[in-house]
Amino acid sequence: MSKFMDRAVEEAKKRGGTVYGISQIHNGIAENVTITPANPCQDTYSVAKAFTVTAIGMLWDDGVLDTDERIVDIFRDELCDGMDPKWQEMTVHHVLKHRCGFPGGYVDIDCIDVNTMGEDLLQYLFKTKLLYSPGEQKTYSDGAYYLLSRVVTKKTGFGLDEFLWRRLFFPLGFREAAWSKCPMGYAMGATGLYIYTSDMVKLGQLYLDGGVYNGKRIISEEWVDIVKQREYEFERTPHGGYRKGGMRGQMVMFYPEQNRAVAWHSHEGDVAVDRWIEEYAQEAE
Repeated sequence: MSKFMDRAVEEAKKRGGTVYGISQIHNGIAENVTITPANPCQDTYSVAKAFTVTAIGMLWDDGVLDTDERIVDIFRDELCDGMDPKWQEMTVHHVLKHRCGFPGGYVDIDCIDVNTMGEDLLQYLFKTKLLYSPGEQKTYSDGAYYLLSRVVTKKTGFGLDEFLWRRLFFPLGFREAAWSKCPMGYAMGATGLYIYTSDMVKLGQLYLDGGVYNGKRIISEEWVDIVKQREYEFERTPHGGYRKGGMRGQMVMFYPEQNRAVAWHSHEGDVAVDRWIEEYAQEAE
């Protein structure tokens, strides 16, 4: 095990919570360490959103979706009577940036019983009175990324999970993946993606290498640049990296200057581990 992983495991153990495992890909070499034995597939919680962003990027690459496209134009056949007129202003970009006007925590199945929202969550969204005009204010919600899951299905005819198996999971060699779904069978998009830590880190590596994995182009370099510039879920870190975290301490990160991607699953694992990675990783080589 590398000095970096030795130190990462040491930090994870002493900082509280339960970290199940840490994976890294550094200079193209993968390392996976189990810290606390657990079921091999773990919930990524909101790290799932970064996978949904990737699916949207694939549609952008294919030329079948533009980030300025209006939601009402995509779902012309599904719109309901009496919709808030502010829906007319909402674009895919607004949804990607959580600037669509939904309440905070909206459609969060990790905290709210999905059965209270009815069978058809798309109609549940369309009947929502928006709190503000799209683009006006950022309010983080899972409803936004459920909507993007439905966008993928509308554009491709495949569920988000089916689409990503063909375009991402299989090409990257994922061992297993399962996605929580709404009552009508659509992947939630925002949360509920169960994968191996050793597979989660591959998403960081994909963005680290400009959309290429093991020599194969998966997403365009242009989309990678858009994600980094607009911070579509991957936010910049103080030390030149990009990160996407999830509830209860899930994380995927990548650092261009270090040529390193890192990921872990945990239960309330202290996110101070990522600060150690940023500040001391070079010393730990």
